[in-house]
Amino acid sequence: MSDLFESAAEEVMRRQAPLAARLRPRHLDDLVGHEDLLGTEAPLRTLIQADKLTSIILWGPPGCGKTTLARLIANHTKKQFVTLSAVSATVKDVRQIIDEARRRLGEQNVGTILFLDEVHRFNKGQQDALLPSVEDGLLTFIGATTENPYFEVNPPLLSRSNLFRMNELSDEAVTELLLRGAKHEEISLSQDASDHLARRADGDARRALTALEVAAVLAGGKGSTVNLNHAEQALDARAHRYGEDEHYDVISAFIKSIRGSDVDASLYWLARMLEAGEDPRFVARRLVILASEDIGMADPMSLLVADAAARAVDFVGLPEAQLNLSQAVIHLATAPKSNSALLGITRARHDVRNGQGRRVPRHLRDSHYSGAQDLGHGEDYVYPHSSEAGWVEQQYLPDDITGHRYYSPSLHGFEAEIVQRLADQQGAADSRRDPMTSDEGAKDQKT
Repeated sequence: MSDLFESAAEEVMRRQAPLAARLRPRHLDDLVGHEDLLGTEAPLRTLIQADKLTSIILWGPPGCGKTTLARLIANHTKKQFVTLSAVSATVKDVRQIIDEARRRLGEQNVGTILFLDEVHRFNKGQQDALLPSVEDGLLTFIGATTENPYFEVNPPLLSRSNLFRMNELSDEAVTELLLRGAKHEEISLSQDASDHLARRADGDARRALTALEVAAVLAGGKGSTVNLNHAEQALDARAHRYGEDEHYDVISAFIKSIRGSDVDASLYWLARMLEAGEDPRFVARRLVILASEDIGMADPMSLLVADAAARAVDFVGLPEAQLNLSQAVIHLATAPKSNSALLGITRARHDVRNGQGRRVPRHLRDSHYSGAQDLGHGEDYVYPHSSEAGWVEQQYLPDDITGHRYYSPSLHGFEAEIVQRLADQQGAADSRRDPMTSDEGAKDQKT
């Protein structure tokens, strides 16, 4: 009788479960995205299908499918699959699972897979309790985390596990899930509503399906059509859309505003893109390019700021990453500007394409291998660190382009210091070539 009631309760819970849980795939082929890990002949898929999986850690943002993948592994293994949540589990729970795994292996010759969700929430002592059993193969460990495991997982446990990075789902993958959800809920989904839900999900399948479930209720349930208005209400976010042509216009206005040092306009265009659901990684990539193309050596820190913002977008994700993007935009817009890096590499590549300067000067050639010195390689090369100034005058360009100049620093920001430094080097070089222009030479001339 107890089993009958439990079975009935489970059936009710399945019907009342969130849409994301009800749509959870049962087979690897049903999983959306992650073709690099789970596509045909991909390494992780091969291990799962062969039931030869070793301990692994799944690292990725919320809603990318870590728990779903773990459950699929459970369906493909003959081992006992045990789950724990690091939020509530204790060392005592871990030790109990280890004891049961040892008994199961001895009595039934059946191994055990332990899936630990939110593994980063386990402290050092709790993680260390797993080590011996993972190391000797008693447990096959599967950990899931949204945090960087190199920071949050103990190195000994990390070294005994294969790390698989799971990226957020693409808009196309999320759209496919939304269509599956609409079919399951027996509703229609307009193109505008689907696009809005997919863009706003930021690669989080659970978030998208939860919003779809709410939108379906707002639309009237089975047989209804979810339109853009329902999708906006479900997410409490209006759709600020623009077409493909305007996409290029907005990003152009964004770049030109930063280049023109108008910080307010720069922030406005950033907000336009974020509100329209633009991929924040696309914005971050453009900032990294701009940091070298339009600022460069006038403020060398700008590239570091832009790169840090790009990494933060991957590490933090929206909506919080808007702060990192905003900080980077403010820094880049207010930084001194120079396009000398762009002009320099453009001029240099022009000469290379035209076949100039092909022969490496003999004194600059590699002289470390046997016989190189007999060929004169490295002969007359002067080691700059042997000079007190840390710099010596010698030829570095090929003979036929010795007079070519590629880098022309501006007078803005840090480049003004570079101009002075280059001038000082030139002055020192001139004085060496003409001793009479030096202080000693001037004294001799007076004498």
